[in-house]
Amino acid sequence: MVALDKGMRAVVYSTTGPSSVLSLQEREPGTPGPGEVRVRVTVSGVNPTDWKARAGNPLAFDEVVPNQDGAGIVDAVGDDVTGLAVGDRVWLFLAAHQRPTGTAQDVTVLPAERVVKLPEGVGFDVAASLGVPAMTAHRALTVHESGPDRLSPGALTGRTVLVQGGVGAVGHAAIQLAVWAGATVITTVSSTAKAELATAAGAHHVLVYPADDLAEQIQALAPNGVDQIVDVAPGQNAALDVQVVANHGSIAYFANNNGEEFTVPIVASFVKNVRWQGLLLYTVGPEPLAAAAEDITKALEDGALPVGEAAGLPLSWFPLEETAAAHDAVEGGALGKVLIRVSTTD
Repeated sequence: MVALDKGMRAVVYSTTGPSSVLSLQEREPGTPGPGEVRVRVTVSGVNPTDWKARAGNPLAFDEVVPNQDGAGIVDAVGDDVTGLAVGDRVWLFLAAHQRPTGTAQDVTVLPAERVVKLPEGVGFDVAASLGVPAMTAHRALTVHESGPDRLSPGALTGRTVLVQGGVGAVGHAAIQLAVWAGATVITTVSSTAKAELATAAGAHHVLVYPADDLAEQIQALAPNGVDQIVDVAPGQNAALDVQVVANHGSIAYFANNNGEEFTVPIVASFVKNVRWQGLLLYTVGPEPLAAAAEDITKALEDGALPVGEAAGLPLSWFPLEETAAAHDAVEGGALGKVLIRVSTTD
């Protein structure tokens, strides 16, 4: 166990509301219990789920440290922990799920199954950008009726994947993972500038909406239909999805952008045996999470998940003291990924 100063910095809130409820405080570092690991956080990742939880979800604890994702170095392990050791560089997921200790702090304690060793050479910027986005993308790509339920090179060979909204963090990860797994990837974006980012992410075909002939453009690229669709805005895209999806295709949706409800063309949908798959990491269960963590780590080993503008995912950085501003940036629709630099340790 690495010795720590008596106090540590932690961003906390004890009531829900706007980002102004967040404050930087000094707290005692936690001690890992059986099956737990303590990590000195280097980078904390911010997702829409983080500000939404802070803004309105009922508090299950007297005080909460926000942010589900992050990266850092293991500095203590509890009893019954195997496969992790002090000094390991790791990425974290669901750090604050059913716990009060997220990654917006110098040190966090969490279950060992939510701590994953980083392959050599992978930066903490990449590591803190995984978590919710990459695991959501993995789930979206593994729900097709005919599989696969795991991703690896060649797992999606012969498949065409449509990513609706390819420049968000989930869409970006879906492009990268689908390309790594061998799929032909089509994505839709809302501007030519975003088209450049989606191309940098590796998409084979990038289409700009709105366009009256968007369905025809997709069908020209996939005349037998799109096998798998990853959709951030089903309220906007459901009819188009059904029009272009292949027989027995899957449509995985994970967000409610541009509408809380969607209407599906019934006959056109069941004629094609379409599988509509909603997904949420918090309720998906431990087996898909463990599978995603393993497959994502293999993709990292292959260099398949880079971040930064050159890789199609611009990064916006904030210091820990400006966590509220980082939350506001995500809530305001910041392009790319918002990260908090907690420390300079690497």
